Amino acid sequence: MRHACRSNGRTGKVMYLVTGGCGFIGSHLCAALRARGDQVRVLDDLSTGSEENLAPGVDLVRGNVADPVAVRAAMEGVNGCFHLAAIASVERGVREWLNTHQANLCGTIGILEEAARARGRIPVVYASSAAVYGDCDALPLTEDAPTWPLSAYGADKLGCELHARVAGVVHQVPSIGLRFFNVFGPRQDPRSPYSGVISIFCDRLSRGEPVTIFGDGGQTRDFVFVADVVIAMMAAMGQASTAAPVLNVCTGRPTSVRELAAVVANLCSTRLEVRQQPPRSGEIRHSLGSPSLAQAKLGLPSPEGLSTGLAQVVAWLRAGRPGLAPASQSANQPADRRSDYQPAYQ
Repeated sequence: MRHACRSNGRTGKVMYLVTGGCGFIGSHLCAALRARGDQVRVLDDLSTGSEENLAPGVDLVRGNVADPVAVRAAMEGVNGCFHLAAIASVERGVREWLNTHQANLCGTIGILEEAARARGRIPVVYASSAAVYGDCDALPLTEDAPTWPLSAYGADKLGCELHARVAGVVHQVPSIGLRFFNVFGPRQDPRSPYSGVISIFCDRLSRGEPVTIFGDGGQTRDFVFVADVVIAMMAAMGQASTAAPVLNVCTGRPTSVRELAAVVANLCSTRLEVRQQPPRSGEIRHSLGSPSLAQAKLGLPSPEGLSTGLAQVVAWLRAGRPGLAPASQSANQPADRRSDYQPAYQ
């Protein structure tokens, strides 16, 4: 059974909750929802996001997604929930296994449980991840490929999908999960020790500095622009159902790390200087998704080209990183402990 969003009875407008809405992807989604005329409420503990990322008119509830009291208050009166709040660091999943589990899986269960309490059930669009596939060599990855996560983060995201299925079968909660591949775009903080490779490369090369590549640089990833992710999320809300479908959000286009560095250097009009480091142990060599099912189910347009998206990131950096706090909490780790190339999934 699919879900059709209803208007909020008190205002006549649709109200959406976006968990993690002060973060990179969430803030772009909030801006798009507001531009469409929707009301938006955000639940965020500001541990990695910034209030300065939020579009005007967004209501911020400061709280942790693993706190049932905060979740219940934030879900009150909403017509749908976009659930993005998570600790997306593979490294933190190693160091803080239980803590990240509570945010990533228990937080999702809390959202689903609260959605079940609501009259008519609140539909939930939630972020899953390509990390659920692990090191699968049957490329491009389709949604029916084997799932064998190699990290606590990937395991928790797979758990989210399983619990969403239970929520549909047992509690009649409509949901849809989106397996994000490597998302990039403006507001992805290059100062963060867990930032994506694109934001770090763009930051370094825009200042004429060298970049670090681990191994031979032949590792490939499927980089998807944040605006395309937002389009997919907004389209997915109308496809949430008790069958709990799951879709890839990707481009189907592989890009090697070395190729990426060359493209960014060209956009920055600078010479590419690479610092070579030994390969990382256990790193997935190739990751590539198939967008066919999502395009068919959600009616998505062709994704943005890599160079076009990269140009927007470089322009954002040169404009002084508007919408990003001057000193985010994610930047507190000393720079000498931050890798230029983070291969982890989003």
